[in-house]
Amino acid sequence: MFIRAILLSLITVTPIVYADPPQSTKSETIALFNGRNIDGWEGYPEHWSVKDGIIIGKNTEPVPASTYLVTKRNFTDFHLKFAAKLVTSEMHSGVALWGKVDPNAPPPDQRHRSQFTYAGHLVMFPSGWGLYDLFGRNGLKVDTAPAKKVGKQHDWNEMEIYAQGDRIRHIVNGILVVDWRDPEPKRIKEGPIGLQLHSNKVPQEVHFRGLTLTTFPDDKRLEGKKVGDEVK
Repeated sequence: MFIRAILLSLITVTPIVYADPPQSTKSETIALFNGRNIDGWEGYPEHWSVKDGIIIGKNTEPVPASTYLVTKRNFTDFHLKFAAKLVTSEMHSGVALWGKVDPNAPPPDQRHRSQFTYAGHLVMFPSGWGLYDLFGRNGLKVDTAPAKKVGKQHDWNEMEIYAQGDRIRHIVNGILVVDWRDPEPKRIKEGPIGLQLHSNKVPQEVHFRGLTLTTFPDDKRLEGKKVGDEVK
């Protein structure tokens, strides 16, 4: 027993060291848009403006690389509630997440004015509904039929995005249209939220309003819901 006690006293207990601090799970609700200006965001001022409580993304000259209005704050797990409307052109817009602002992401011949280019995940609407991995895997395999059924091409779409862990769920006009888990979760990063004005050779305009975000949200209202089911 005496020898055993000595041996036990010599054992060194190594504390667990995390490569990164554990994520906070504190939930808070944030108004990302104050309805008056784009304080808290950054992007090219000639492309982004505010009028009558609406964020307007617009171009009259060609946009060589998709450009974004991005939050100055980064997020991981969140619920984003907003509305968006495609006014001019048939090109899709979207909300970017889980990535970074990367001016060097586009090919060299497209880097003109690419300061606010985003590399990461994209929730697309209203043309080309679905998910995309910007400057990564490109189109992600999801069924776009439910979104096309309930989405509106040139009118307001009321939307919600739940981004939690490796899972993205997209709700359009009250209907869950995407429920997807990333098979490569190492690609997920804490990053800003980005509103997309897509690369285009023709004039386009897209509107956003609302933009209320809750970190580490309670998603119990979606329990048992499947894509295409009514979400109340």
